[in-house]
Amino acid sequence: MLIHIKCKIAIMCTNEMCIMRYVYIHHILDDASLPLQFIFFFAERAIARHEVREIEQRHTMDGPRQDVALDEEDDMVIIYNRVPKTASTSFTNIAYDLCAKNKYHVLHINTTKNNPVMSLQDQVRFVKNITSWKEMKPGFYHGHISYLDFAKFGVKKKPIYINVIRDPIERLVSYYYFLRFGDDYRPGLRRRKQGDKKTFDECVAEGGSDCAPEKLWLQIPFFCGHSSECWNVGSRWAMDQAKYNLINEYFLVGVTEELEDFIMLLEAALPRFFRGATELYRTGKKSHLRKTTEKKLPTKQTIAKLQQSDIWKMENEFYEFALEQFQFIRAHAVREKDGDLYILAQNFFYEKIYPKSN
Repeated sequence: MLIHIKCKIAIMCTNEMCIMRYVYIHHILDDASLPLQFIFFFAERAIARHEVREIEQRHTMDGPRQDVALDEEDDMVIIYNRVPKTASTSFTNIAYDLCAKNKYHVLHINTTKNNPVMSLQDQVRFVKNITSWKEMKPGFYHGHISYLDFAKFGVKKKPIYINVIRDPIERLVSYYYFLRFGDDYRPGLRRRKQGDKKTFDECVAEGGSDCAPEKLWLQIPFFCGHSSECWNVGSRWAMDQAKYNLINEYFLVGVTEELEDFIMLLEAALPRFFRGATELYRTGKKSHLRKTTEKKLPTKQTIAKLQQSDIWKMENEFYEFALEQFQFIRAHAVREKDGDLYILAQNFFYEKIYPKSN
């Protein structure tokens, strides 16, 4: 992995200043005393800054676009404010695989320490970037951030929100083992709880903090947003607001357990971004798939204990609400034949058009 990063930085260097930076970064990468997470953060940030400058310079050479009105399909931004451990990396990698072919940009929103709540000033910067950065349109933005209401900032055209959620206990179990053993996506990266061999069942039996019911409280606040009440564990107002946002502010919300159907609906409704996604998911080399290592399924006793919690009851109610809405949308968009799903053709047309043209 370090060799890969060194090579990528070396390839980027085309001037004297860049070469000087490469020498400095190369020195850091060779410093064994530095934490691996710091090395990855530093190197990836340097690469990201270069890639942004490169795209902006390319667009500048092609001619300024500030005063050029974009086509409706090109003036489109999708925000995938991904909930951790819901197959979000698997889905995002499909977007990366298709971006060159379908001619759109993919940008990762990297927040410090994966904090899902932005400061007020960062909210303003983010909204301004999303709405006015023409060089990055059409754009697909993804990151672990909670819902942000663009209407509060007076924007004329809001982005399209999509998301995927998961059975709350399954999500927590996956996250628990991910922190200890990582996954097959970046197997060499040291995780925060690496070395802790305690199973999820043992954690629940001992009342550990990493498996406490409070840790279930994540999908609701991600959909609720940036209000303080959203992050008050067990808030009924937060759950109601999350439901409201899911229905009124999200274009489509899928579930991890039915990810292929979610992708199929997106391709049918938003082909500008997702043309070819279903076929890629079905027949690709599965390079987009990501699996947590060493994950052990919890016992019925462990599940029953967590289900006694009011927090689980609320998170599960929200999950069931999202699942019902997704299945409702799917039922009106597809038909089943011989065990396969097929997207319905257009089912409306216009008639009795007046006044008649001469």
